[in-house]
Parts: sequence; C-alpha cells; structure tokens
Amino acid sequence: MADEYPLPAFHFSVSIGGAEAGFSEVSGLTMEVQVIEYRDGLSKQYGAQKMSGIPKFNNITLKKGIFPKDNKFFEWINATKLNKPDRRDVVISLLNEEHQPVMSWSVTKAWPVKVEGPGLKATGNEVAIESLEFAHEGFVIANG
Repeated sequence: MADEYPLPAFHFSVSIGGAEAGFSEVSGLTMEVQVIEYRDGLSKQYGAQKMSGIPKFNNITLKKGIFPKDNKFFEWINATKLNKPDRRDVVISLLNEEHQPVMSWSVTKAWPVKVEGPGLKATGNEVAIESLEFAHEGFVIANG
C-alpha cells in the first residue's frame, strides 16, 4: 500500500465516437439513485419505507480552447434532428505518469444538448474557451 497515492485530476483523455479530443475540463460525472418512499395503509410503521428507484445521470460538460477552423461541436449539434440525435459513445480516462488509463468512464449514447461559445472581452487576456454539454444514457466505471 506504500506505493498507492491519490490520482491527480489534471492528466486525462477524452474520446468521442472513437476519436481522441483534447479538453481542458470535464465536469458532470454524476450518478444518483432516486429514492422512492412508500407506505401502505395497513403498515404498523410510523414512517414510510424507502426503496431504490431509477438511476439518474447528469449531463456532462466538456470545455476546450477554440482553434481556427474547428467547428466539430457545432457540426455535431447541427446534425441532431428532432427525435433522432447523432448518438456517440464517449470514454473519459484518468491517466497515470506513463499516459496509461488508470480509471475510465464509458459513457453510452451521448448527444449534444448545448454548445456555448466563449465570453469575449476586449480587456481580457484569457484563451477563448468553448463548452459542449451532452446528455447520455449512463456510464460505467472501469479500473485500468
């Protein structure tokens, strides 16, 4: 256990539909299980029973710097038709010093729901950042 240490959050990779893409930030890797409360009229318990319900996954947001002639996010969201989104699998991997995946989140059937361009400010000195928010049908976590 002496060789074990917490993983840094700054070394990661993202693959969308099998194509590697560079991002500066990933957020929204959240899953929660809804709670169902139930009590029938014949129950001798004062409170309600709590049961597990349907899992809920938050939308995931990816952020990256804007490069000239790189409109992939806008092309992807524009390809989304009513009730027929262009769904793609996304893999987000946390990497070690040798650039090997240590932990991965495999996101299934993702499609863009929001693309946001950069905030522009004449007195600023920041890199122009765009963000992509996508919905999905869940993810699984794998080690290694």
